[in-house]
Amino acid sequence: MIDPQNVLPYRVTDRNLALELVRVTEAAAIASAHWTGRGQKNEADGAAVQAMRAAFDTVAIDGVVTIGEGEMDEAPMLYIGEKVGSGGPAMDIAVDPLEGTNLCAKSLPNALTVVALAERGKFLHAPDIYMEKIVVGPDLPEGVVDLDASIGNNLRSLAKAKKRNVSDMVLCALDRERHEEMIAHAREAGARVMLLSDGDVAAAIATCIDGSGVDLYAGSGGAPEGVLAAAAIRCMEGQMQGRLLFEDDTQRERAREMANGLDPARKLFLHDMASGHVLFSATGVTSGPLLKGVERPSPTRARTHSIVMRSKSGTVRYIESHHTFKPKAKAAS
Repeated sequence: MIDPQNVLPYRVTDRNLALELVRVTEAAAIASAHWTGRGQKNEADGAAVQAMRAAFDTVAIDGVVTIGEGEMDEAPMLYIGEKVGSGGPAMDIAVDPLEGTNLCAKSLPNALTVVALAERGKFLHAPDIYMEKIVVGPDLPEGVVDLDASIGNNLRSLAKAKKRNVSDMVLCALDRERHEEMIAHAREAGARVMLLSDGDVAAAIATCIDGSGVDLYAGSGGAPEGVLAAAAIRCMEGQMQGRLLFEDDTQRERAREMANGLDPARKLFLHDMASGHVLFSATGVTSGPLLKGVERPSPTRARTHSIVMRSKSGTVRYIESHHTFKPKAKAAS
């Protein structure tokens, strides 16, 4: 028999938490937007980190950062293992205070601030290494693509499932030298390729958005970003597979320590990366196909555009918020 005291707090608060998360990503987006186009990615990231960390102090959770800005000796805040929140249900937190620091610095599309929450122990503990990924959207046969299949076979399988031609398929990937062979094979199969300079969380989510123009996301990118993407894909009922990639034995051993006895090089499925009840929020910093960026109609006002999701209900909300920075009038004495 389930103890109601163990489950009631989450049931009562998870809807409110989803909306509280929006305030966290909004705060980070507004802070980092000040640095858009200024060519200073570290300053933009630092502003996002500070604003996000301060905003978490108001969120009613007993949170622990499992995907963050690095180890405690590498990051002053939002480091792996840091406790955040004002008290409440025990939850794990995955954050990327500014996903696409270069995008923000150069005023390019798709810079986001991103947060995901899960019940304690439900996120993959992934070190800051690379992860091979493949992602497709919802309403497709299970296993329609496979991480170990060739890109050509995956595109043909996906086109068949969508009852379209391979020439209609669009593969999205990061524009990296390591992806040149995959890109060439995709084009040989007849597909089109959309290349991004940065921002693979937004690219993965795009596979689940009608009208995004992205059918398949594949290639290697950051493992922390892979976990964040998995949280969103869970909420949107898409499919995702991944595998950690190691450059040396030190990385492999670190991953083994975090894997609780499991093979760190195993193929990861969506629920291996993000399971249980998951909440996800992202706010645009610069405008892209997923979200508009922060808009400043005047020095004292800002407008933000966010997406917030809950895996429990499958609800996806787009939220436009209007913020004012005018000082409050002093009360009459």
